[in-house]
Amino acid sequence: MATRIRLRRVGRKGQPSYRIVVTEHTHPRDGRSVATLGHYNPRPKETVLSVDAAKAKFWLDRGALPTDTVRSLLKKAGVLKGGAGSPPPAA
Repeated sequence: MATRIRLRRVGRKGQPSYRIVVTEHTHPRDGRSVATLGHYNPRPKETVLSVDAAKAKFWLDRGALPTDTVRSLLKKAGVLKGGAGSPPPAA
């Protein structure tokens, strides 16, 4: 089962908010998901980001690949550290 961690759009027209979900890579953006890891709302003055770190690490350990946007959100939430393109830590 090839899984992806990606955003699922919810909310009214013109006022999007997103759920961070684990889904099969062949399913559509707003299709069936395997698990919900958190939510992201970019609309308020201060964006709202909530991620269940334990669930996210569970799925990452099992080979789920995050999209680029979700990867940056997981870094902001503190779930992912650095990455392939990040500079080495200062000595």
